[in-house]
Amino acid sequence: MTFMRSFMLLTFGLLSMHNVLAVEVTALPEELTVPGGIALVPTNTMASRAYYDNDAVLLAEFEGQQYAVVGIPLSAALGQHTITLQTPNGQEIVKHFQVSDKEYVEQRLTITNTRQVNPNNDDMVRINRESAEMREAFSSWDDSLQPVFQMRPPVDGIRSSSFGLRRFFNDQPRAPHSGMDIAADEGTPIFAPAPGVIRATGNYFFNGNTIILDHGHGLITLYCHMNTIDVEPGMRVETGEQIGKVGQTGRVTGPHLHWSVNLNNVRVDPALFLTE
Repeated sequence: MTFMRSFMLLTFGLLSMHNVLAVEVTALPEELTVPGGIALVPTNTMASRAYYDNDAVLLAEFEGQQYAVVGIPLSAALGQHTITLQTPNGQEIVKHFQVSDKEYVEQRLTITNTRQVNPNNDDMVRINRESAEMREAFSSWDDSLQPVFQMRPPVDGIRSSSFGLRRFFNDQPRAPHSGMDIAADEGTPIFAPAPGVIRATGNYFFNGNTIILDHGHGLITLYCHMNTIDVEPGMRVETGEQIGKVGQTGRVTGPHLHWSVNLNNVRVDPALFLTE
């Protein structure tokens, strides 16, 4: 398949239109209530909807208990945070959880293509367009899919850059690292870590060849810098099915896979989902 942009988004309405229902799961992700982590908040009821910072939150039923599975942004302030539950009869219930500190380390990288550090005006037009496309894909909410919280690593390799690193490109500060980098030889197969539907594919300025994979209920994964893309938008994939190969497209210093996990429209640490 070509590397030309291929993009299809399935939009499920505004936040107020989301039919957020609890989904039964066989496991929960690891809880880590720090910026970039996950809070597992027992609802002590059977809520039909949950919201955090105006975004819908995944409700999971596990071993007879309902939990709000809350992605915590890297920018989250320390201290008490609030989620709002809605019951089927229209009652609103407020729940709280605490966010503790975590010190992420610093990483400095040298990028030889200076436009990948300081894009020109034409680049910014492209970047803004691509950012809007990806934001829309990440806002997808599909009740028909069954999210899986225990995932296999998407590629065999070495974890070369951890989630949350405070990054500097050519000594210029940039946003913290919002995913996990796994270094592997170019052409190494990349596999779906859990079942889902391909929500979008494309070649993006920073991310290179990219796939966005929807696992349902706001759980969405991102795959960047690929050599080849072996799937198309709308395709259903199962755990272990090949979706592409490792490459070094976009802003990179070598071949690797950048893998991100999105939960309630927040990037969280992928390590909290890995079984290995």
